[in-house]
Amino acid sequence: MTRSASEVLTRNADDLLVYFRRRVGDVDAADLLADTLVVAWRRASTMPSEPEDARAWLFGVAHNTLLNHRRGIRRRNRLADRLRGLMGTDSTSPAADDGIEVRAAIDELGPERAELVRLVHWEGFSLADAAQILGKPASTVRNHYQQAKEELRAALSQDLVT
Repeated sequence: MTRSASEVLTRNADDLLVYFRRRVGDVDAADLLADTLVVAWRRASTMPSEPEDARAWLFGVAHNTLLNHRRGIRRRNRLADRLRGLMGTDSTSPAADDGIEVRAAIDELGPERAELVRLVHWEGFSLADAAQILGKPASTVRNHYQQAKEELRAALSQDLVT
């Protein structure tokens, strides 16, 4: 990274933190700032040389980081809703320990199947994309995904019975 890029990041870090705090609160703001600075550092070669243009570019990176964060939250919420539907519950206010059984059931799948479920449901990848990420044939991934769904259904329905 060039000295000027480093200066731009340093000069704007406090303003970026305020930007995130206003949008997501204190809990996530520091993590989003760190993510933004990492992306900006990796892409420093595309940063404009004029300070004001660089500032706007940096806030564009921050905006995209925020959008990714919000998409992740929506994906997790959709997954939780779908899994609650599988479990046969329709509660409008989730319990404090909501999701513990689901996370535990996913963890029991074994590392490869658990990662497949996480890629599809938490990260929003298609099965074809997950196959590419995992370096497996698409047919194998489809088969493992079906098996994982069956195992999750069985584990979660067992939790409801006990």
